[in-house]
Amino acid sequence: MRVIHRYLGFFLAGIMTVYALSGMTLIFRDSDFMKQEKQIKKQIQSEAKANELGQLLGLRQLKVEKEEGNMIYFDAGVYDKTTGIAEYKVKELPYVLNKMTELHKARSQDPLFFLNIFFGLSLLFFVVSAFWMYMPTSTLKKGLYFAFGGMVLTVILLFI
Repeated sequence: MRVIHRYLGFFLAGIMTVYALSGMTLIFRDSDFMKQEKQIKKQIQSEAKANELGQLLGLRQLKVEKEEGNMIYFDAGVYDKTTGIAEYKVKELPYVLNKMTELHKARSQDPLFFLNIFFGLSLLFFVVSAFWMYMPTSTLKKGLYFAFGGMVLTVILLFI
């Protein structure tokens, strides 16, 4: 158990670093922390209605501010109904951090979702195998107290 725990830990050190960094980054996803502004010019269908604009542009929280003639003004930019061109600004994480957070938020439709399942199972193995790392001594007994304290804290945090 120790040998598997040790070498699997070494093997997964890189991905654990990615998950740790992207997890901390995701805490700030509702703010502009570390995000860079990017100007986008996108061609979509012409004569789109204001209520379907967010879906066509892939902007979930698009809010239309006003319509004047052929122009629709929204919080991040403008859309020309006649040409179908939308110009707007988005705020994104730098490329590497964006890729890391995309990996962290993988869904079952993503091509490499099975790697996330493998990683999750590996972390579960680390949790279970940690209890077989020591012979039944005072170290194990103290470890069990700490594990119990961590479990209680986790339950409290889940229900706050």
